Parts: sequence; structure tokens; C-alpha cells
Amino acid sequence: MKRPFVFTSESVTEGHPDKLCDQISDAFVDHILRRDPYARVVAECAVSNAIVFIAARFDTPNPVDFPYIAREVIDQVGYAEPQFNAKTCTVVTSLREMPPDEYSRFDEKNLTYDEIDRVVVRNQATIFGFACTQTPAFMPLPIWLAHKLARRLTSVRLRKMLPDLGPDGWTQVAVEYEGRRPSRIHSITVIASTTRQDTTLKGLRDGLTEAVVAPVFADEPFRPDERTRIFMNPDGLFYGGGPSVHSGLTGRKNAIDTYGEYSRHSGAALSGKDPLRIDRTGAYAARYAAKNVVAAGLAEECEVLLSYSIGLAQPVSIQVETFGTGKIPDDEIAARVERHLDFRPAAILRQFNLRYLPSTVKGGFYRRLASYGHVGRMDIGLPWEVTDKAHLLQSGS
Repeated sequence: MKRPFVFTSESVTEGHPDKLCDQISDAFVDHILRRDPYARVVAECAVSNAIVFIAARFDTPNPVDFPYIAREVIDQVGYAEPQFNAKTCTVVTSLREMPPDEYSRFDEKNLTYDEIDRVVVRNQATIFGFACTQTPAFMPLPIWLAHKLARRLTSVRLRKMLPDLGPDGWTQVAVEYEGRRPSRIHSITVIASTTRQDTTLKGLRDGLTEAVVAPVFADEPFRPDERTRIFMNPDGLFYGGGPSVHSGLTGRKNAIDTYGEYSRHSGAALSGKDPLRIDRTGAYAARYAAKNVVAAGLAEECEVLLSYSIGLAQPVSIQVETFGTGKIPDDEIAARVERHLDFRPAAILRQFNLRYLPSTVKGGFYRRLASYGHVGRMDIGLPWEVTDKAHLLQSGS
């Protein structure tokens, strides 16, 4: 087993400029698929100062008001200060309407096995999914705790428990490991933006410790001890925050979206893409596979790799790594995964109902994934988080 080590993961609130861009991009996906589940869209966003730049390619017969949707997200996230707000920011667009593509207009619910095989991937990708027994959500402990702190920071702001908090914020948790198992909390960092320059630093730090950190760890098996280092806005007040202070870009927080760097993740952005993009949906399928392996008791940690090539439906490679925690050989686990799970694009669409979720989830589906992780969520009923294949993987039949 690996010698003792410290591992750190970070999260950010939905007001962080990168996450703001992810939410805007996924709000486009929700809006377009809600009206046309067979539509195609790839959208990216960048923000800096008071400028929002949108680049999108899409295929849908319905009109889309991209600037209006972007402003709506900015307002809902909570930016209302003069430096950056939904009303006065400049929205610049670069839009390209793609010609109608009959390739995407199939109903995966009614396809036969052979018809599913004819729906091939149109972009190559190598994708990773991961799961472990460190938390009830089968997620690594550092990213699990970092997300909890970030969510709590936003909740405290929205409930006005601390005055003058802004939408932008960071959290970080470092965990000590022994024998690849968490042993204690090494350090905790919370950075909160403020909307007033006369906020007292001591008052802010005391408030964050009491209102954010203490409640998050109250029900956790690992809590800060006398040696845990706790940093509340260690560089002082962070006035304003958001795009007026630092720029944002869609897809720049892949580690936060997945496993906090504890496991590998693909380099492609998850947000801003319709479900036919395998670099998005394949990541969900890989997580589903890894979680079911761990839930089946076949390993304490599992990383599943899926590699796709353009023009093929099946992955060209399916690999499993259990980091020495497997109860049976990794090759056998990979064989069981390949036997019981279908990783072809149309099969993933059907398994998770991905093209219809925006119309069935109030307030949109994909935008909810754009903050606090696309995987390991226990606040949303994500179809790739269920463990309904565990019994099949366990039996090996």
C-alpha cells in the first residue's frame, strides 16, 4: 500500500466565474432540449469584467434567445452589484446554426440492438469514471467535503445568515491518508467574497467558522482536531469577486466537476453539450460502471476507462483499475463490466433518459449539474448514481 500522504481537493460556489460560465452553457442545453429533445448544441461561455461572450453551434428549428438566457442565469446566481450584473453587462455572441442533421433524430427508446449499433460516436474521447468507499456517495473524501463547504457557503449567503457575502467563493479540504484510507482532516480553507469594503475581517472569519465549517462537519465521521489548520479568507477581505475581479470560462473546472483530482478525468468539458456528445455522457456511464463495481463489493476503489474512436459505437477499450483493492483480478472485473453494461451512445441515452430530463425536471436538469459536481450528488436523483447493476457484477453470470 502507498505510504501515508495528504490529498487536497477544492470546490467553488456557483458565483465563481468559471461556474457561472458552466451554468450559462448548460442553461442553453436545458432550454434547447426542453423544446426539442433531438436538437444538437455545443455552447461555451467566457466572462471578464462586464463582458459575457457566448460561442454556440446548434441545430434546432426553434428560436433561441442566448443573451436573455445568459442574463437570466447571472441574475439568479446573485450578481447585482454595479461592477457586474445582468442588466448592464455586455453580451457578445458568435452563433452558428448548423444544417439539419437527420443522424440525431432517432428515438433511442424504440431502437433494436442492431440499430443502436449504427449510432456511432462522432468525436473521439478517452473518459474516466471513479468510485470508492470513503463516503456514502462513493466519492473521495476531500472533494465530498469541499463540495459540502461550498454548498453551505452559498446557503449561508442566500439565507442572509452572514451580512455582505457575495456569490463568489472557494473551499478546500486536505485529508491525511494511511493505507489509502482517510485518517484525519489536515486543513480546511474557505474564501468568501464580500459586497462591502468595510466588512470586518475578524467578524467574517468568526462567522464563516461558526456558520459554515461547524455545521458541515457536525455529522461527518472525520472532523477537525487540535492539529487541523483552518484558514478563513487567509489573504484578507475579498471584495466584489466574480467576473469583475477574475475571468471565467466553460469547462475549466473539470476536477471540481468530477473527483477533485483524486482520480483521473478526461480533458473535455462536461457542460454546454447535448447528450449525443460522448465526452459528456460517456463520463456519466463510466462513473455508473465504477460505482456499481464498488457497490458490488468487488473493490474498495475502482477507476473505469472508456476509450472511443470516431465512427464506432462500442468503446475500443474498456479498462479497470482497482489500485490493489480488488477482491478479484481487475481483468475479470473489466470482463463483467463489459458483459453487463452497454456503453454505446444510443444505449447510454436510453439507459439514463438523457435527452428528456430537461423537460421533466423543474428548473432544468443540466444546469443543476454545473455547480457542485456532475457525479456523486445525493441531492439530485441522477440516473448514473444508481447501483442497479451491482448484483449482476457480483454474481459474474
